[in-house]
Amino acid sequence: MVRSIKLDNLTKSKGDSPILERVNLNIPSGEFFALLGPSGCGKTTLLRLIGGFEQSDSGAIYLGNQNITDLPIHKRNINIVFQNYALFPHLNVFDNVAFSLVIQKIPQSEIEQKVLKILKAFHIEAHIFKYPAELSGGQQQRVALARAIINEPDVLLLDEPLAALDFKLREKMLIELIELQDKLKTTFIYVTHDQFEALTVADHMAIMNHDGDIEQIGTPKEIYEFPVSTFVAKFVGTTNILHGKLQGIEQDPIVAVPDLGEFKVYCPQKKGWMFEGCDVALSIRPEKIYISKTPVENFSNTVTGTVLSIVYHGRSTQYNIKTPDQRILQVFEQNEEHFPQEHIDYDDEVYLYWQKENVVLLEK
Repeated sequence: MVRSIKLDNLTKSKGDSPILERVNLNIPSGEFFALLGPSGCGKTTLLRLIGGFEQSDSGAIYLGNQNITDLPIHKRNINIVFQNYALFPHLNVFDNVAFSLVIQKIPQSEIEQKVLKILKAFHIEAHIFKYPAELSGGQQQRVALARAIINEPDVLLLDEPLAALDFKLREKMLIELIELQDKLKTTFIYVTHDQFEALTVADHMAIMNHDGDIEQIGTPKEIYEFPVSTFVAKFVGTTNILHGKLQGIEQDPIVAVPDLGEFKVYCPQKKGWMFEGCDVALSIRPEKIYISKTPVENFSNTVTGTVLSIVYHGRSTQYNIKTPDQRILQVFEQNEEHFPQEHIDYDDEVYLYWQKENVVLLEK
């Protein structure tokens, strides 16, 4: 049975240092949920509390309607895949995957049937008698996943399970994880500090800051397109942050940025913290900015600048532009053509444009 996870005012400290303070979180049943945050923010501690590997100082953990806060590990029906996979080096692939079934004293014939079925599903049946040291990183990861899900847990915890893999294999395994979760319908809780991984796999995600507080919860698109704080805007993806004062909030808001200009902002609903003259921050994603060496009409906002550097990324090109007030703005331009009509080079004078709808207004 797949069940939800609820954290109610969960608190954990080590000595006098708080790690997590009154964390509240609801993870729906059957979700692929990601916890994203910088190293040391308490993500893994949160996972270990859910799994029963550590005890909280206060608060409660619910699996469905059951309070499991003080329940021992083996009674939670929650499994975990660690960053280093934690395979038993002295057991071969079959015995590693079968381990939990053996502990439960399931008949040998049933164990063999279940293990062979799951090894075929993970395409590692050819390595059934190999030991962990004889496997590649991707094969070890598949064995660890197979071992974790063979006894059909209510929740599967994944603690940066792809960190040891190279980029190409990591991309491949991310797709396999999505397909696996979709097939099993098990609640997955995926911990990572890699925004690419979180944006790729998650149905919903929570962003944790350096203090262990949850800054925002939402779909990957909501988090990326509409961050609620400067921290989220900077941590998830790349963005340009401009600081200024809010003007004209009764109609279309305008933000006056010192030494750079006034910029229109789309804000259909007035936020509680907004007032005339308050300090605000603007978040503008680099891919939302249009760059040109000639003036262009029909854009809400414009600045000029000089090309400081150019970085070719394959799919896109990154331009770092120095504005007249000496700040650096980043622009990503999609490489749609082999031979673009307008070639932009170092030291070129350029215009940067963006629409007011592509600006996110943040409380400073």
